[in-house]
Formats: sequence, structure tokens, C-alpha cells
Amino acid sequence: MGGWRRSGRRKHQRAALAAACWLGGATGLLGAVLTGCSSGPPAPGATGTSCGTTRTGANVPVRIEVEKGTVACATVLTVERDYAAMIADGRVRGNGGGAPVTVDGWTCQGYATPATLRTGVASECHTANAEVAAVLSSPTASSSPAPSGS
Repeated sequence: MGGWRRSGRRKHQRAALAAACWLGGATGLLGAVLTGCSSGPPAPGATGTSCGTTRTGANVPVRIEVEKGTVACATVLTVERDYAAMIADGRVRGNGGGAPVTVDGWTCQGYATPATLRTGVASECHTANAEVAAVLSSPTASSSPAPSGS
């Protein structure tokens, strides 16, 4: 997991930025407090946005979220699909494909199941200027098993 940021810290950083943006807007301190705040949602492919969904090498649905930089969503979705195919084909070292591997110029690494269940992040891929995370999608009622009747 090298020097990559942890999901919990990202959530706290986002919450702090959102609080600063709200506080800055509420009190009229538009100068330094609002640096990094925008009046609308970030552009697709920018930090804090989702590029869409795909599936892991184990066929688990994930959202691809931009954690750093600005990316071409079509590119990162292709990288994530290629990474999943490499894992499914057994072409990545490590239990379940955890070892870092280069995919189309990106370095991708999967996380062990306990870490994934704790953080929601199944894997991350990065370049020198950008980072994306494959985040577990929330289960829907239709995909949940029915309770047993006995």
C-alpha cells in the first residue's frame, strides 16, 4: 500500500474542505477560506468526481473515483477493466492480484479483503499526476439475499 493515501483520511479531508466552504460562504469570508471551493460540482474527471462503474477481477461492482488530479474518464475505466482482466486471468502476483502492476502506463494495486471491507477501496491506480480508486458500490435491495423464513 506504499505511500498511497488511506480512504478514511480522504473522507476527513473532504469533510473539512466542505465545512470550510460552507463556513466561508456563510460568514462572507470569500478570500483565503474559499480557496479550493467552487460554486458548482467539479467537472467530470476532476478530483472528487466519479468516472462511472466497472467490475473487479472477482466480478464485484465498483465506482471509479478520482482521488487526485484530472483524468480522462474513458481512459481510467479502460485501465481498471484491463487491470481486472489481468487479475481474472492470473497475470498479477499476490493473493487475488494484490501486487503492484503497470497497466497502460498506470500503476495499479489491489487491497486485501479485510482492508477493502474496512475502507471500501478495492484497488487504486495512479500516475505521477493522478490517482483513482475502485470503491465498492453500495448493494441494492434487488441484489441482497432474501432473509430465510425459518
